[in-house]
Amino acid sequence: MARKIDTKAEMPETEMQESTSSEMGGTQVSDVENDSEVRVYELGFHLDGELPQEDSKKSYEAIKALISKNGTVVAEGMPQKIQLAYTISRMDTTGRRDFNTSFFCWIVYEADGAGHTEVVNAAKADAKIIRFIDLRTTKEAAKHAEEMHEFYMKIPEQPAEEEDVVAEAELDAALKEVGAAV
Repeated sequence: MARKIDTKAEMPETEMQESTSSEMGGTQVSDVENDSEVRVYELGFHLDGELPQEDSKKSYEAIKALISKNGTVVAEGMPQKIQLAYTISRMDTTGRRDFNTSFFCWIVYEADGAGHTEVVNAAKADAKIIRFIDLRTTKEAAKHAEEMHEFYMKIPEQPAEEEDVVAEAELDAALKEVGAAV
């Protein structure tokens, strides 16, 4: 005889409070039950890639200031222009806009439920943010992510090795010989 399993009863309390999808594609963690409990969250967001570099930094700083007002910044990743893996389409007041690039940034912060709600609502309302995700994390994970980000930023891009260039030249010469022989 099959036994019915009540999955909510077996899940830890923190997992049962997990996220709901927001209007802008972000994920939000519900803190209705423990509004006064301070937790660690990570807000990752894409700013409009057509913004000038200075405006993207100003938008980032505005979100960071709001987070500082409502909690404590634990770690952060400054805006970096990236090519998106897929096009993000969004309706604006002027019509549909497609985004192929963005300024990606992230901030890990500690806040209570009310502060967290204010940060998420501000991210939803900011027209310069084209997509965001907000999730619960730990300080240790945030510090590790920040260290890894700094590590990868220090590694210079490797130029094509001379062996590859020589091999291409040899291949081109061999193809010319074959072409001349035919």
